[in-house]
Amino acid sequence: MSLDLTKVASQVGSMVARLKAGGEERRKRLHHALDVLSNKATDLDSLNRKIASSKTTWLVAGLVDGLSQHYQAPPLPLEFTVIATDGSHIDVDRHRSTRCYLINIGTVILRYGAQPNALLDSFPSLYFGDEDLVIAPDGAKGREQPIEGVLLGIKRSVDECHRLAELAAESPPDSSTLALLDGSLILWGLAGQVYPEFVIEALLHKGFLSSLEQIRKLNTDKRLALASYISFPRSTDVVNALRVAICPHEVPDCDRYCPTNKARDCDTVAGVQDRELFANILGQGERSALFTSQSSIVQKHYGVHQVYFFYLRVDDEIARVEIPRWVATDEDLLNLTHGLVLDQCRRGQGYPVALSEAHEQAVVTGADRETFWQLVESLLVDEHLPSPSSAKSQSKRTRWV
Repeated sequence: MSLDLTKVASQVGSMVARLKAGGEERRKRLHHALDVLSNKATDLDSLNRKIASSKTTWLVAGLVDGLSQHYQAPPLPLEFTVIATDGSHIDVDRHRSTRCYLINIGTVILRYGAQPNALLDSFPSLYFGDEDLVIAPDGAKGREQPIEGVLLGIKRSVDECHRLAELAAESPPDSSTLALLDGSLILWGLAGQVYPEFVIEALLHKGFLSSLEQIRKLNTDKRLALASYISFPRSTDVVNALRVAICPHEVPDCDRYCPTNKARDCDTVAGVQDRELFANILGQGERSALFTSQSSIVQKHYGVHQVYFFYLRVDDEIARVEIPRWVATDEDLLNLTHGLVLDQCRRGQGYPVALSEAHEQAVVTGADRETFWQLVESLLVDEHLPSPSSAKSQSKRTRWV
């Protein structure tokens, strides 16, 4: 039986009514946040010191070149290339006949200028060996971490970045190239879970960051910037910097000064998202000031690839663009990123066309998943190998009364 929407309609109505009732309170908080931002924009040194010493329960942006600054898009180079990757996967299914997973990486190369060209492709990879299904420490038995669920999603991000580095290496010398990823440069899955150090070493240091380093080193004979694009972000890092500014204590310490259920001065801007803030600051095509992520995993592991970010206005949307430090501190690469990301969004109806096409190459539909498992099981049968599956799996695939 499908979802009975008539039973849900009244609950949806209640939700909408509650959102409407809270709308005026949200507007007040947003206006207060804008006031705080403009008032603190000239006292950045003291705010930076306050942020550095703060002990908060939320993530606070580091300030680089201000709060309310905004910059127009630079002119585009006459010749440039945009490369992008995106991925999809089929997870391990414990109810199926064999343990394996598949990662499909879509790739796009778009060349603009006197000789425009486009190359689109996909690269599916099947992982099934014992060494592929787990991450294990060197010389140790019994501590393996199975690659499935969250870890498989992280491995897919690693594979996307690895493929992007391969594409970047093929870009012609003396060219201007932007390498694009979808989503965050921060592997949040590793930050939110307690994984053994060997897992972080394998996926982050030997995987993701290794590929970023390969891309960084390519700048010896070409202009090559790297960025990730987050559409409709829900982050509050910059608003949280304003919460620190509002705090009456010289050294903000949430645990010490703000026990549970106690009203706080900073609650006057709580709930406001960064994109709402910059929707009132940025003009069309403009980017915000630069900020740094103070995520613990970035601070501990990323080094020269420390994550900076800015917000970008594209039509009615405020997007978040993340870049590594070596792009943020190079004015030419920073301007190249700003200009080409904006150009890609204008060509792609508000979203980077290279990422959109990479997604189309990578996508694995529900029908694709079922066809994949049918192929696996039929080949097992052809080779007279056992292909057992759980009763639950058989029940879902069989019509019965």
